[in-house]
Amino acid sequence: MSTIELRAAASLSAIYLLRMFGLFLIVPVFSLYATRLAGATPLLTGLALGAYGLTQALFQIPFGSLSDRLGRKPVIAAGLVLFAIGSATAALSDHILGVILGRGLQGTGAISAAVMALAADLTREEQRTKVMAFIGITIGLAFASAFVMGPVLDARVGLQGLFWISAALALAALAVLFLAVPEPERSTFHRECEPQLSHLRATLAHPELLRLDAGIMLLHMSLMASFVALPIALHDHANLESADHWQVYLPALLISFLVMAPFLPLADRGAKGKAIFLGAITFLGCAELGLFFVHNAYAPLLLLVALFFSGFNFLEAHLPALVSRVAPADRRGTALGIYAMSQFLGIFIGGALGGWLLGKLGITGVFAFCTMITALWFLIASRTSLPRHLSNHMVKVGQLSSTEAGTLAAKLGGLAGVAEAVVVGEDGIAYLKIDRDRLDWDALRALLPARE
Repeated sequence: MSTIELRAAASLSAIYLLRMFGLFLIVPVFSLYATRLAGATPLLTGLALGAYGLTQALFQIPFGSLSDRLGRKPVIAAGLVLFAIGSATAALSDHILGVILGRGLQGTGAISAAVMALAADLTREEQRTKVMAFIGITIGLAFASAFVMGPVLDARVGLQGLFWISAALALAALAVLFLAVPEPERSTFHRECEPQLSHLRATLAHPELLRLDAGIMLLHMSLMASFVALPIALHDHANLESADHWQVYLPALLISFLVMAPFLPLADRGAKGKAIFLGAITFLGCAELGLFFVHNAYAPLLLLVALFFSGFNFLEAHLPALVSRVAPADRRGTALGIYAMSQFLGIFIGGALGGWLLGKLGITGVFAFCTMITALWFLIASRTSLPRHLSNHMVKVGQLSSTEAGTLAAKLGGLAGVAEAVVVGEDGIAYLKIDRDRLDWDALRALLPARE
């Protein structure tokens, strides 16, 4: 990668890290302290935990579209300011409704699509996957570190302090945006990472993509509902002080990374890949079922949380790759946009239902619900036809008429190793799905020399 691309990858990842760390920081502790807020009920506690998911889902695509018209940095800056305002609102509130409002405001700063579009503006097509992967790794690190640091910081600064930390991190991300992120030479629409409204209906009708969208929704429903109940189980049943909850989360996360690491390289290999995919869902289900029966001792809780994170972390990393492989070549950005919306809706629904069930049935009711939705996901996933491993590849072809684009797409589609070819003449780009081991690169170059 060039110096500009490395700088873009590092600075945009830093923005994600700061924002996502602040967002996840309260998740492992909130349900323990929400009852101290005026007006708090289990249902409202769950709503406060998941409220940002609803607003994230609603504003994700509009923010991405605004960044095409108003510029990437102004939209990202506005989103970070909204996040900071939401964090401050929650920090200043001593009523649960004020915290719900603050969490909702945090979610209105839905900058993910705009950040990805800026990353695309700043990178060449052949380097873009590396930058996106780097950002994805950073999100995983933010998630893991927030679950470990949340209880530790909470013991020092309290729940309000965690919200103030979130606000400060958003302002730090704002400084990174203007001081470290390079200025793109120009901003254009990127079909491979931005949703296109005209493709929404067709993409929503794609059965395999719908199964994957349902999967990420159910995965995050399980996560948020579980963390309505799990901190209470650790505190009230396993007699572990909240400041010591990191003693469960840190070793559990480390174990989960060791467990999932050998399986990620095998996940794209035909029948074996599907078995691993279903196995990860089974890990989740077994963890939730175990938590239903045993939640009053440190050792079994540690093992069950490690089992949960093993399945969760694998699926969180693998599902976006599956969406990219399944989505039609020119609709990848739209498919990923719908996928992100499904994820955030799962966060909202899981928090709300988890809180309601906690009030009605206690923590065993929450874990029973999570077990059932994981079983439902297993049934849905068992019908999924995972595609063979194909890479997305973009080639600049120059401005073409619709007839020329159709002719070139037919020729490209006939090449060995090309599974799908779509040429968008107005963009001057061919979107390909290729088998890198079988592709005749010389034949591909022979078709395009005059056009690149």
